[in-house]
Amino acid sequence: VQLQAYGGGLVQTGGSLRLSCLISGNIFRISLFDWYHQAPGKQRSLVASITSGGTTSYQDSVKGRFTISRDNAKNTLYLQMNSLKPEDTGVYYCSAYQAGEGNYWGQGTLVTVSS
Repeated sequence: VQLQAYGGGLVQTGGSLRLSCLISGNIFRISLFDWYHQAPGKQRSLVASITSGGTTSYQDSVKGRFTISRDNAKNTLYLQMNSLKPEDTGVYYCSAYQAGEGNYWGQGTLVTVSS
């Protein structure tokens, strides 16, 4: 399974970005898709998840602002980010979890929110 994240960039506070993650390979056993955020100098933390059945969950700090979704026909995972804040700055990684194999990771895409 390979993941390629893209869509990051520079945006002003209050702006929006949509991150995408193209997923290829044998994904029929993937049960969970995630977006993680790594702020400068901090550990990677889970932002949002979506199960293979479509159930979503979010970190409290992004609820109401971020939306995770999947387009199965395009094999793409998305993270729509609205009302961005400077603390949302960092590298965003997409991940896919397969029982017995663990997490597959994309290379990350940088988001910078200017104040």
